[in-house]
Amino acid sequence: MNQTVVVAGAVYDRGRLLAARRSAPPELAGGWELPGGKVEPGESPQQALVRELREELGIETEPLTRIAGEWPLGAGLVLHAWTARLLHGEARPLQDHDALRWLAPEEADAVDWLPQDRPAVAEAMRILAACRP
Repeated sequence: MNQTVVVAGAVYDRGRLLAARRSAPPELAGGWELPGGKVEPGESPQQALVRELREELGIETEPLTRIAGEWPLGAGLVLHAWTARLLHGEARPLQDHDALRWLAPEEADAVDWLPQDRPAVAEAMRILAACRP
């Protein structure tokens, strides 16, 4: 079975992780996620992540490392998460989101993460906490 990969970015900046609240589709609205989107034909996952974060949030990022694991999203979609560094820009909810928050590792549970994002968020926060001074 061919699955479409959806990439999610665990975007780091100044010791914090970016969380985005979905505004669409209706079944996901109000839930928090690692932002990203579908890999298009001819794109690498890293290229898709850079494009999606630019389109959705208006930021430029550098993908770093893929977080181990993949999570089914239904309808032939599978989620892959990558750590990414914010290069420049100020994140704004331009598409599919209505709010953004930067969370320190100890604030990981401050938002209601979508179930499929929780394992990746837990690992992203573990990585972030290990890198802090």
